[in-house]
Formats: sequence, C-alpha cells, structure tokens
Amino acid sequence: MARLLAVLLFCALAASARAQTSFEELVPRLGGGFGPAAEAAQALGTQGDPRALPILRALSEGRLLRNAEGRVILDGRDAATGEAIAAEGATRINLNNRLRVVLRGAIGRLALSSPNAAERRAAADAVFRTRSAENVPLLEDALSREAIPEIRALMELALGASRLLVDDVTVQRAGIIVLSGAGTAEARSLLLEARAAKPELAVDIDAGIATIDRRLAIRRGFETAFQGISLGSVLLLAALGLAITFGVMGVINMAHGEMVMIGAYTTFMVQEALRHTAWAAWSLPLSVPAAFLVTAAVGVVLERFLIRHLYGRPLETLLLTFGIGMMLQQGVRLIFGAQNREVLSPAWMQGTLMLPGGLPVTQNRLWIILFGLAVLALTMAAIRFTRFGLEMRAVVQNRRIAATMGIRTGWVDAMTFAFGSGLAGLAGVALSQIDNVSPNLGTGYIIDSFMVVVFGGVGSLVGTLVGALTLGIVNKLLEPYAGAVLAKVAVLVGIMLFIQRRPKGLFALKGRAAE
Repeated sequence: MARLLAVLLFCALAASARAQTSFEELVPRLGGGFGPAAEAAQALGTQGDPRALPILRALSEGRLLRNAEGRVILDGRDAATGEAIAAEGATRINLNNRLRVVLRGAIGRLALSSPNAAERRAAADAVFRTRSAENVPLLEDALSREAIPEIRALMELALGASRLLVDDVTVQRAGIIVLSGAGTAEARSLLLEARAAKPELAVDIDAGIATIDRRLAIRRGFETAFQGISLGSVLLLAALGLAITFGVMGVINMAHGEMVMIGAYTTFMVQEALRHTAWAAWSLPLSVPAAFLVTAAVGVVLERFLIRHLYGRPLETLLLTFGIGMMLQQGVRLIFGAQNREVLSPAWMQGTLMLPGGLPVTQNRLWIILFGLAVLALTMAAIRFTRFGLEMRAVVQNRRIAATMGIRTGWVDAMTFAFGSGLAGLAGVALSQIDNVSPNLGTGYIIDSFMVVVFGGVGSLVGTLVGALTLGIVNKLLEPYAGAVLAKVAVLVGIMLFIQRRPKGLFALKGRAAE
C-alpha cells in the first residue's frame, strides 16, 4: 500500500510539473502552422495563465514573430521564456479564420480576470460568441468576483450558453435557467437552437422561452412608453411658447418654428464661442439663458414693429408671421449656410442608462424630459406668482379694466410675446441634442405644436402638458403598425374628430383667446 501511495504521489508531482512547464511548451507551437497554433491558443486560454494574454493579443494583432529556430518572438524577446533574442530574419505569424475565432475566445477567457472593467466587458462578450463547455469554470470563477451589474449580466449570459454544451443534463438545465433569467433576444435565440438539438429538454426550454417572451413584452412596452414620453416632452417644449402667444394673445404665430430654430443656432454659437476655453463643459447650461434672451429679443422686435398692428385680425397675423418665418430661415442660411451644424452633447448626457430589469433609457432623452417638466413648472410659477403674470392674466380677462387700473397693456403684450418666443428658444436648446441644427429645424414641429395647443385647450398650460404626452404616446403606439407618416395622419384625424365634440379642447379657459 505504501508503494502504491508513493507511485500515485510521484504521478501527481509529475503531472503538476507538466502543468507548470506546459506554458513554455505551448507558446512555440503558436508558430507551427494554423492547426497547431489553434490548439495551442485554445490550451493557453483554458489554462488561465496571465502571461498568455499579451502573447495571444500580439498574435491576433499580427505582432508575433517566428525565427528559423522555431522560437516565437514578441518585442525582441522569446515569448515563452522572456529571454532577449534578435529578431533579424524572423517572419510574422499569419492567421486564418479558424485561428482568429479561437484567439477571440482564448483572449476573452484570459481577460475575464482583468482589473479593467472595459476589458472584462469585452471579454464576456467574446466568450459568449465563442461559447464552449471549457468556459464554464472560468466564468463561474469570474462571476464570483464581479461586482458591476452590467458585466455580471453579460457573464451570466455567456455562462448559460456554455452550460448548454456540457454533457450533463443537470448542468444544461442550470444553463436554461440562467438564459431564462437573462431575458434577452440573444438568450431566446440560443434556447431555440438548443430546442432543436436537445429534444429531451423541450419542456424546460419552452418554459424558459415563455419567461423570456414575457420579459421582452414588458421591455417593449416600457420602451414604447419611454419613447412616447420623450416625444411628448419635445412637443411640450415646442408648444409651451405657442400656448402663450396663440392661447393667451390670440396670435397665430407661424414663425414659432423659426424661434425654435434660432434657439438651436444660439446653442451652436455658444458652443463655438466656448469651445477652446475653460467653460467648454458648461456650454449647454449657458446656452439655456442665452437662447431664451436671444429669441425673446427677436419676439419683442416682431411684436413692437409688426404684430401689434394686427391684433384681432388672426388671418393677417398668420400670413405676416408665415412670411417672417421664411425671411428668418433665409437669413440663417445666409449667415450659417444651408448645411447642418453639430452641437455636441456633454458627457453626462451621453450613453444609455440601464434601469433595474435591464430596461434601457437614453440619457439625453431622459434629461430632455426633466428639462421640459422644469420649464413647465417655471412657466406656471412665473404666470401665477409674479407681477408680470398677474398683469398678463388681467389683460387677458379684461383689457379695458386692466388699462384703467394703470397696467400698460402694450408693454404686457410685448413681454408676453417675448416670453412665448423665449420658451420656443428653450425648445431649440433641447432639440439641438437630438436633431440636426439646420434652417428647417422648427418646420417639422409647428403643426404638431398647434395640435397640442388645440387638443389640450387654448391657453391652458396643464392642457398643453396632457396634450403633448397624449400625442407623443399615441404616435409611438401607432408607429409599429401604421408607420410614422400614417400614425401622424391618424392622430390628426383623431384630433379633428375630438374637436368636433369639444371645440375648446380638454381644458377650456375663459378670456380673450376663448372668446
């Protein structure tokens, strides 16, 4: 018995010695042709030796050399031993498609333990694409140490895919459970493939697919709702100023879209002015007051010199502002050119935010939703709690009595039109983050803005909010079935039918506009 134990111990020590020297044996095989190189790369990736990672990366990038003696050279040293060696006469080791695939998986397995989060994320994706039963222990070990939820989700997906290839039904069922929990379209495709190859697991796979389908349906519903709210927030910003100028003053301002465009170009000019200064990161926040003031100033000039002569004549204000809009568009073309201008988003507005449950939210859209709600709240506060708002409401209710109380009605008209124009400029700031800044920027939003104001109730800010969100969500609900154009047509027809029943919209107001 003692002799047997000694023999077993000797064999274990010999095997351990072979494992310790296998790295030095495998590296030279990387230069021995496509087949041996693929086998060696596969073995190096399975071993998990960190020394293999830079060697395999150099091979995939075409930087690994082989000399006449068969030694593999990396950066002037023997890749296996680290010994300095001359690279004269050495040739580059070539790759074929099979070797590239093997390298992708091997590098991915080795990078799973990298301290760099971006490398671990890329490694998890690479291991998923080159799934193998050999990946299971490496992924389980990596998962036990991973703390970032996004990377853990990728590793779990790769682990579930690799477990399906293990020759053990229990492990395969565990893989099905992991893929079901992932709830992604990729996991569903893997389960469908496995169902054809493993009919004995059909019941478990069908249950997993049903679970994924439910989660995907919830995700699609959330994405549609978010897109609808996002579109609604854009319509809200575009329509708020129109709710003031049209709803309160009774002016059909067809140049409202051009006010939005001027706000977007003001954002571009602020960005260009601060591009090479220490304030470059603050260009977008600083664009908000700048766009409001610039468009408000344009609004004051238009109201004082042109529009104030046409109060009570809506058709003529429509024709006048339509012509003004065309002139503003042409003026912008002469100054900036007809090509699109780029407005960069700050770092905190870029990327996608993953909510619990794997629900994606585009950060720039999320900020625009919050910005729209903030602008609405400030607008309502300005109208309700400031002297300007009090005087504006007084003029709307009864102009003659307001004048007898000492209110300068002409000044109130000018400031009200300027306020509405300034709000349109704020819409331009938001739209510069999601749309092309061009002379035609506001044209696509003017009709939608009028629909929002009419549907919500002329002059009602609450109605503008409800109308914008309703139109945005309904549009996004119809688009998958009818397309973008027919969805808008359907919404327009729906509003026309609604106005037949409720001519004053959802929230009717009393005052000069209602009369």
